[in-house]
Amino acid sequence: MREDDAATWHTYLSQDAVTRHTSWRVDGPGDLAELIRAYARPERSHSMRFAIAGQDDRLVGTIGLNEIAPAHRRAEIAYDIAPEFWRQGLATRACAAVSDWALQTLGFARIQATVLDSNVASARVLERCGYQREGLLHAYRVVRGEPRHFWMYARTWPPGATGAECG
Repeated sequence: MREDDAATWHTYLSQDAVTRHTSWRVDGPGDLAELIRAYARPERSHSMRFAIAGQDDRLVGTIGLNEIAPAHRRAEIAYDIAPEFWRQGLATRACAAVSDWALQTLGFARIQATVLDSNVASARVLERCGYQREGLLHAYRVVRGEPRHFWMYARTWPPGATGAECG
């Protein structure tokens, strides 16, 4: 991502349709520019974010890894797409590519995602990318002043690796 992507990113993240089913809280383009600078230093921020660019090289979405924990070979994937580019498969293609890269090239054993229980579209993206729903995290994160439930999804490497089943 480039710092000058902050204004475009802010334009679509400030739309209720984009953030309604997320925990995003956007104050302004300056805060996003600061985030972009932090993403450029994953060793400090424990996160990285990439631009999803349109044909004109303009930002149409982002995808990245948060809460990177190298010692545990784990990270959390997150993504967003500008509404005018919804339902074109961009989130699915980006999620599949970054997930495969993180698991197979970077050597992570687990990429997880937390999805607000009302975010059906994001849950579908993850399921199309091979993520498994592991359970519901009750009152996991406060969203606009209210504790909300989030689904936990994960993909692990190697495929089919399983642990103890909870029952």
